[in-house]
Amino acid sequence: MINISNETMSAHSNKFSRFFFNKSIILTNRWREESHRFHLPGILLLVSLLSACSEPPYNNLNNEQLKTMLEQNAPIYDIRRPEEWRQTGVIEGSQLLTFVDANGRMITDFLPHFTSAVGKDDPVILICRTGNRTSALASYLVEKMGYTQVFNVRNGITQWIRDERPVTRL
Repeated sequence: MINISNETMSAHSNKFSRFFFNKSIILTNRWREESHRFHLPGILLLVSLLSACSEPPYNNLNNEQLKTMLEQNAPIYDIRRPEEWRQTGVIEGSQLLTFVDANGRMITDFLPHFTSAVGKDDPVILICRTGNRTSALASYLVEKMGYTQVFNVRNGITQWIRDERPVTRL
């Protein structure tokens, strides 16, 4: 058995403490010196993660919910481009109104056509290929234009077809 006096133990303790204390000061100083490079990207990442967790301002629909709403005669707008409609077909009864061109630019007459056909408090279903374009449009309609009952088909026509739901060919 080794007997170490308190004096020897505290000397070792002090060396140990000073070593880690000095290392933590060095690391803290280095972090302060270099952290300015991470502030903006870190803040943007945090904001995007927090916004990804928040609920969208519109309602997402799965295929069962979509089917129920269609049975209740809620209008559905397929906002894809004509070549996409021809490629996959469309859900029967869809209003075909292209939102963006192949380069992602909004079609100039989209909003006038849409707003003249759909009242701000009327339910409206939006569908595209995967739900990305309709998600952006749904957010815009609710947040910027005051629409109150916008429904986005979460995974678009691709999930509808994957679930072997009927489409009408053009």
